[in-house]
Amino acid sequence: MKAAVFKEVGKPLQVETVADPTPESTELVMKVCYCGICGTDLHATREGLTTAECGQILGHEYVGEIVEVGRDTEGDWQVGDRVCAMPFIACGRCAACATGRFFECQNKKVSGVDDQGGFAEFVTTGSRETFRLPDSLELQTAAMIEPLAVGIHAVRVADVKAGSRVMVIGAGPVGLTVALWCRFFGAREVVVSELAQARAALAQQMGATHVVQPDLATGAEGLLEQYIDVAGGPPDIIFECVGAPGLLQQCIEMAPHGAKIIPVGVCEQPDAIMPFFGLVKELNIQFAIAYNRDDFETCVAMLAEGRIDIRPMITDVVSLDELPDAFEALRTPSSQCKVLTQM
Repeated sequence: MKAAVFKEVGKPLQVETVADPTPESTELVMKVCYCGICGTDLHATREGLTTAECGQILGHEYVGEIVEVGRDTEGDWQVGDRVCAMPFIACGRCAACATGRFFECQNKKVSGVDDQGGFAEFVTTGSRETFRLPDSLELQTAAMIEPLAVGIHAVRVADVKAGSRVMVIGAGPVGLTVALWCRFFGAREVVVSELAQARAALAQQMGATHVVQPDLATGAEGLLEQYIDVAGGPPDIIFECVGAPGLLQQCIEMAPHGAKIIPVGVCEQPDAIMPFFGLVKELNIQFAIAYNRDDFETCVAMLAEGRIDIRPMITDVVSLDELPDAFEALRTPSSQCKVLTQM
């Protein structure tokens, strides 16, 4: 099969012919139709905590059709089923697996990390971690289920309620899905902070009640003033969806007494905060990562029923041969938001 392969830091992905996946008896093989490029993939191709091994096929936001069913799979799977999948193949025996929290399984394989990913014509998936797609749901739209699941998981961790005042730092794919779900669950104000004009405009399509532009000179104080001007009061919940050093401290400085801060962005660098400010305000800081089975199932259902619209986030669709250039362009994005690879 053809796949885009990571060779080394500083080099673009290379499209080449590799061996087809060899699934275990409990696994499925999916013919990939679409696979999104994620910030996590970008992190994996530079020096850091999550640098990929040479020869790794990245990609974990995939949808497609089943082309092979293992003899010991769970469920009535058929060749030709249209599916999406969580990018884990877990053990199926631990307490986390029993409750659909596959990310917490200590014996899992992860697509694009220690198992081959979806920037390829075929990928293996776990039968427990795979979901049938309703016929009414287009595969291109379904390719957004994984980032949607990241957003809904963070919003559920935050326990956003009707009437909540929310601030979202960053209008990348994660920040936009967080904003979408905050409005879905009834947040009164969803104010998104974003520097890039293209993404700021997109935030308004995806659920933001207001978009503000941070001023680096005035920092947290200036951003809080902007928030209060448009929302009428300080935020109850702040989502940090960028993952840059210094932003968590900025959130602590902006938060009012008793507020929640939910870091969702992936920060791989050392950072410093002043705990005293969080202490005197009795802040609740709760990190959020990944998703569980129910998050995926909810995203599939809400998309199929037309109760949410994720399509504005899809700004580019490229071929596998075009993927390396599109991937490199996302290191300094301009108008791109979510870029999908179509196989």
